[in-house]
Amino acid sequence: MTINMGKIDRGIRIAVAVVLLGLAFGTGFAATGVLHWLFIAIAAVFLLTSVLGNCPLYSLIGIKTCRMN
Repeated sequence: MTINMGKIDRGIRIAVAVVLLGLAFGTGFAATGVLHWLFIAIAAVFLLTSVLGNCPLYSLIGIKTCRMN
């Protein structure tokens, strides 16, 4: 698996994941229902792709936001 995400891209994804988790667990906005689980699922995908440094969608489209390779 090759790295296709740069540091800025990874940082933005982590920040968005933290915001989504905050909305899902910390507020009444998405405390229950489908929106709650949707926010958790999106946050999990963003955190996983950030940790791995690889976005499968980027691979399909042919995008690389990292400077290596």
